[in-house]
Amino acid sequence: MLAARTCFNIPARTKYFRDHTSYTRFLQKLSSAVTSPTNRSYASQPEGGNKAVLVTGCDSGFGFSLAKHLHGKGFTVFAGCLLKDKGDAGVKELDNMKSDRMKTIQLNVVKQEEIDKAVEIIKENLKDPEKGLWGVVNNAGISTFGEVEFTSMDTYKEVAEVNLWGTVRTTKACLPLIRRAKGRVVNISSMMGRMANTARSPYCITKFGVEAFSDCLRYEMHPFGVKVSVVEPGNFIAATSLYSPERIKAIAEKMWNELPESVKNDYGRKYFDEKLAVMNTYCNSGSTDTTPVIDSVTHALTSSTPYTRYHPMDYYWWIRMQIMTHLPAAISDRIYIY
Repeated sequence: MLAARTCFNIPARTKYFRDHTSYTRFLQKLSSAVTSPTNRSYASQPEGGNKAVLVTGCDSGFGFSLAKHLHGKGFTVFAGCLLKDKGDAGVKELDNMKSDRMKTIQLNVVKQEEIDKAVEIIKENLKDPEKGLWGVVNNAGISTFGEVEFTSMDTYKEVAEVNLWGTVRTTKACLPLIRRAKGRVVNISSMMGRMANTARSPYCITKFGVEAFSDCLRYEMHPFGVKVSVVEPGNFIAATSLYSPERIKAIAEKMWNELPESVKNDYGRKYFDEKLAVMNTYCNSGSTDTTPVIDSVTHALTSSTPYTRYHPMDYYWWIRMQIMTHLPAAISDRIYIY
């Protein structure tokens, strides 16, 4: 199906490359044919009038931008914020909109009691709770880096509690309301949920888990008319400020200081610093425009036929993901890893 879809959308003359420009145009056409949602109509307003959604992780980054964007589209937005009780700047900006369709909620997805309280607040503020909640966007997440021997079990558990179990907790709590509305579940995964990479195992594990959870949920919710989508952003570190040089340095120093002496001796500080330099380079790259991610989530919430997966990423990462997920590992490893 993939081959048929791409070949029928690419003029025959573009299949032969005489120069770099032709090749670049081919990649653009190929990526657009498979990943672009533009061939499915966007709803300018939520179907059926005003609808309500819960978005987690709205203090900053994707969540903050998405909350404002969906509000502008006519949604009632319940913006879950980790730092609402601390008066975070992002929360204040959302509250200062002074709109009855923008409601910030204290929400730490690690704490079941905060999730339960958030659901109660949603029920109290829905115009008709019996009609349910249209959507939940599981966006809250954290990240870290470090090779397997450099990463503590506490770090693995901390990242999983937010990225994976936080997604599961929030979804389970909202599902009764989502089922009533025959609504949407949109889970923010990552390209790292489809292809692994060195020094990212704590993050990759959780995003692979989100992918599997989303697939299982999609199968189970189909009879109820609930649609489940996964959004897999590429490298948007520059846009989300996920890592700053100071944070990278702090994580690295803590990691090194907590390593067993035997591991320090086996690897050496030079090896450790070389890997740290690679991470610094990666974190200073990537897209500064979150629009592709915001548009993908919006399409998943408003289209009558949302995609199962969205791939908002640049061509390099999209091609790499296709190679690493479709070709034998012996080939893809040789190209990208070794």
